[in-house]
Amino acid sequence: MELPERYTGLIFDCDGTLVDTMPAHYVAWNRALEPHGLVFEHPRFLALAGKSSVATVELLAREQGVTVDAVAVAHAKDELYRRGAHDNPPIEAVASIARREHGRRKLAVASGNTTDIVEATLRGAGLAHLFPVIVGADQVTRGKPAPDTFLRAAALLQLSPEHCAVFEDADLGLEAARAAGMLAVDIRPWLGR
Repeated sequence: MELPERYTGLIFDCDGTLVDTMPAHYVAWNRALEPHGLVFEHPRFLALAGKSSVATVELLAREQGVTVDAVAVAHAKDELYRRGAHDNPPIEAVASIARREHGRRKLAVASGNTTDIVEATLRGAGLAHLFPVIVGADQVTRGKPAPDTFLRAAALLQLSPEHCAVFEDADLGLEAARAAGMLAVDIRPWLGR
């Protein structure tokens, strides 16, 4: 995919966009939620992709009428994921764009996961060296679908939003990119989703 030159910054979501981590995250989610009687069906998991872990637990608990410490459950999920292997493969249709544009345009990753998890994921996939800017959910007050994650990435790249294109695989992330005033590129059709 070729983008017009006016897009001098490319911002990538991580999970499910740059790296095929969704199966590992889903396993961690189910292990963390099961002791609390919370159910996370796979279609719902995909629909909430990009939302912070705490916000996801809060939403599921509210919908299912369960009282839990959302921060503790989210922390448990993140710990389960951290303890797993971080050798998930890159999604080549998107990673190849980042490799090609490295050194030509400014690159960043903006994710609904915490910065340390994103960094570990990128290292495991051999992509970390491409991204001087990584913004995780722990760096913003409001996660996706709010535009904050992408706006922070643009600010750190020292670019105005209209000069940024965002690559995303989830509705909430695409909504956030549009709300930020950026070009939103839905990568799901490239992957047959």
